[in-house]
Amino acid sequence: MKILIIEDDEKIINFLKRGLEEESYSVDFSKNGEEGLYLASVNTYDLILLDIMLPLIDGIEVCKRLRTSNITTPIIMLTAKDSVEDTIKGLDIGANDYLPKPFSFSELLARMRVQLRSNNQQQTKLKIADLELDLLSKTAKRANNNITLTAKEFALLEYLIKNKNKVLSETVLGSMLNNMDEINISNVVNVYIYRLRNKIDKPYEKKLIKTVRGMGFRISDE
Repeated sequence: MKILIIEDDEKIINFLKRGLEEESYSVDFSKNGEEGLYLASVNTYDLILLDIMLPLIDGIEVCKRLRTSNITTPIIMLTAKDSVEDTIKGLDIGANDYLPKPFSFSELLARMRVQLRSNNQQQTKLKIADLELDLLSKTAKRANNNITLTAKEFALLEYLIKNKNKVLSETVLGSMLNNMDEINISNVVNVYIYRLRNKIDKPYEKKLIKTVRGMGFRISDE
């Protein structure tokens, strides 16, 4: 699970990042609304923790722009106790939940689990062309043929499909694999892309995984 924290308090960022990574979440963060909006727009996250009082663009506006752009990632807003009106605004424009500061980490985890469970129930299968992933059973098929994938291969393929048609750099893909306790070797991304191609592309005429020279990889049925 990949989480985006948009928060300008460095102590809170460090506290959340350390705690979430200990719970096996992958974490990105931003200290202002402008950068946070950009990250949420160009990457795929499972959940966003969004502070209301932010530099450059406040959390209410970030939430509004994300929903206007049809980005449906669950958002939990982090609010000061006296910002009731802002909290109501956030919920009205599409935030899924809010948590007043100060908050306990265990309560945050519980609220995150509710949102992640709900979001996963809405999308249990991913598909591109004749390739299909079942996120519940962790199985893959292409043209109705079962494909055996390791856990890391499945996770990488899931990430590619969730970002289909986007060019993903080796750095981004490597970071995702390294967050899964992968050994940090320089060509780890190329190794896994090679393995995936052998399994999902090589036996079929239409190739889905493309190399964009000098930039990275993307999965597309074009």
